[in-house]
Amino acid sequence: MHVTLVYVQVLPDSVDAFAEACRLNHEASTREPGNRRFDVLQDAVDPCRFVLYEAYVDEAAARAHKETAHYLAWRETVAPMMAEARRGVPYRGLYPAAD
Repeated sequence: MHVTLVYVQVLPDSVDAFAEACRLNHEASTREPGNRRFDVLQDAVDPCRFVLYEAYVDEAAARAHKETAHYLAWRETVAPMMAEARRGVPYRGLYPAAD
């Protein structure tokens, strides 16, 4: 399984709009054939910090996600909301094992 943790720092006045844009991206992403999980997490102490947990069956499915209309719309929508560039860190998911 291919997992990416995306770390995002959002401008204070954009928190609600960012969360809504992520909700839309989450809903569409979880319908992708290779998606296993797509969580949007907000820091409990600093509401401007988010982590996106994206799990796909393999790297090809994760790459395909970046070509979808919903991802491209999300990326364009949230770009001006970022306090700094988002940072994605790839991981190899071990457990649970991908089917």
